[in-house]
Amino acid sequence: MASSSIRAPAPAAGKDEFPSEKTETKQNSSLVPDGWKEPTLSKEDNPRGFWEESSFATLFPKYREAYLKECWPLVQKALNEHHVSATLDLIEGSMTICTTKKTFDPHIILRARDIIKLLARSVAFEQAVRLLQDDVACDIIKIGSLVRNKERFVKRRRQLIGIGTLNTLLHMVQGNSVSAIGPFNGLQEIQKVVLDTMKNIHPIYNIKTLMIKQELAKDSELRTQSWERFLPQFKHKNVNKCKEPKKKTVKKEYIPFPPPQPESQIDKELASGEYFLKANQKKWQKMEAIQAKRAGALTSTEGQLDVAAVKEKVKKAKGRKPGALTAEEVKLKMEADEEKKKRKK
Repeated sequence: MASSSIRAPAPAAGKDEFPSEKTETKQNSSLVPDGWKEPTLSKEDNPRGFWEESSFATLFPKYREAYLKECWPLVQKALNEHHVSATLDLIEGSMTICTTKKTFDPHIILRARDIIKLLARSVAFEQAVRLLQDDVACDIIKIGSLVRNKERFVKRRRQLIGIGTLNTLLHMVQGNSVSAIGPFNGLQEIQKVVLDTMKNIHPIYNIKTLMIKQELAKDSELRTQSWERFLPQFKHKNVNKCKEPKKKTVKKEYIPFPPPQPESQIDKELASGEYFLKANQKKWQKMEAIQAKRAGALTSTEGQLDVAAVKEKVKKAKGRKPGALTAEEVKLKMEADEEKKKRKK
């Protein structure tokens, strides 16, 4: 579909074809000097143009047909200034761009390709045309496969919709992707915000750090210093929503062996030696054990009871005949008989 005359430079001899991770981190951390601008490419730099034609095509959904129909003359006008032709096919639902014989910029076809991609993803024409500038780029971040649960995905995507613009950056959430437009350094920042949001980190934390960095970048003295002391440090708090049970059951240690078998009565008698005693000796031992228990019970109750009063009561009970009344009961009975006699008289 696409054929391009742009060729990548061949790798130098003795070096790896792909750069290492260390070189990439050094390039990302390098600072752009103040007032530096990329030199613009003119027709004098490439007067002959290209021998071959490069073209790209992109499909768009049906609900974007009405908007693209209105703004397509503006798209053609903007691309014709850079000698790139654009066609809109409403029957197939596709947009096609291709270079012409007058095209001199080899990178303009890639910028035009990004413009039609953003137009198909519900980005306004006024924002998509910014890609024709040299210091503006775009990035399409796929977020559909980052969260498995659909409900969680919808909730976290909703947080991205409410962010708005970040540091001259525009982002548009459409389906399972996020389209971002802005400077090159800003695209890395918004990519971090989007990925952290899908990892259940609220975007407000990253927005605060971006605002502080934006203010620090204005100071020429602090630009070369470390910003760690100025940036906020947020602590992760894992809150347990599950209520703790009132009764905590402590699990016993697992022992793979069965519990020891309890000793039988014969085993106990063998251990103490009672098994080898005679019947009368066993009875004698039982009687001694019963008497020892009684003696222990009496000694424990001596401090609480009056032993002398108990002994007197026992003596009186032994001298009295069975069924006989006590002295107090006899007096009460005699008084009752005398009162009956008085009433009869």
